[in-house]
Amino acid sequence: MEVSTITNYIKNLVTTPSPTGFTKLCEGYLIDELTKLGYDPYQNNKGNVIVPIVEGDANGLLLSAHIDTLGLMVRSIKENGRLRVTNLGGYPLAYAEGENVKIHTRDGKEYSGVFRLNEPAVHGSRAPYDEKRDDTTMEVVIDAITKSDKETRELGISPGDFISLDPRFRIDNGFVKSRHLDDKASAGVLLALAKEVKEKNIEINRPLYLEFTIYEEVGHGAASGHPGGIRDMVAVDMGVVYDDLTADETMVSICAKDSSGPYNYDLTNELIGIAKDLGIDYGVDVYPFYGSDASAAVSSANDFRHALLGAGIAASHGYERTHEKALISLFDLLVNFIQK
Repeated sequence: MEVSTITNYIKNLVTTPSPTGFTKLCEGYLIDELTKLGYDPYQNNKGNVIVPIVEGDANGLLLSAHIDTLGLMVRSIKENGRLRVTNLGGYPLAYAEGENVKIHTRDGKEYSGVFRLNEPAVHGSRAPYDEKRDDTTMEVVIDAITKSDKETRELGISPGDFISLDPRFRIDNGFVKSRHLDDKASAGVLLALAKEVKEKNIEINRPLYLEFTIYEEVGHGAASGHPGGIRDMVAVDMGVVYDDLTADETMVSICAKDSSGPYNYDLTNELIGIAKDLGIDYGVDVYPFYGSDASAAVSSANDFRHALLGAGIAASHGYERTHEKALISLFDLLVNFIQK
């Protein structure tokens, strides 16, 4: 598999807006791509996209990635016509300061804008230096001539409309940089995996399903609605890069424990063993402020063995960065794992 196949999938995914709660465009992209590959994807009631690779009633393996991302929602329209926002997902609003955005109205219109401080001019205010960053001091300025609540409402913008952040995808010297690599990097790897299985007719000796979830950033993406007969679930999500952890942006990160507790000992060891056998550069780490689709699934009474791994991704929930080496290593590990 050429790494460009993976990064092209990632580019297509991150440039398709899908803030938590507004993932229809990305769901449609996945269904189209998987259908082109010869699969029969379907959606559960929640909207998660599920792809049967090999169907069966017992001993099934489920690989998951999530396509919902961080974003914003219109909380209210201010008297000056600008937008007060509320977070979609957990991140400091400072991480989105100065970003170009799109406002997605509920009747299908789109407007561009920018998310910034209420008083952003350094030549007119000390606010850029001194102001705290929260929903009372920051706003979305719409790229339209509107100076009142009434004029903004006449554009068709209302409270409850979704706001997506410009991902700014690029690749420099092997480093893949973009918003929303959490978790569209892994979703791109799973699309490439599905392509590899189909094109090379890889033999898989147990039921295998891929699941792309749409509410992971708010905690319940994989809580329910799985195929029957699953024994093992592996969340393929972002690997945390931090100064006291072992993985970096060029490595595969395997999580031993996150805020939900430890992951299944034997299943995690299987992933570690494969990484060792293949000579993959990997680290085993503890993520102190993290929860995954796999932890959500087992917390909701699903009787799964669960594990978590992903490419190392720096600056999580901000402008993120990984490396092609980590992406192709993650792909190679998963190709080997599904054949066990």
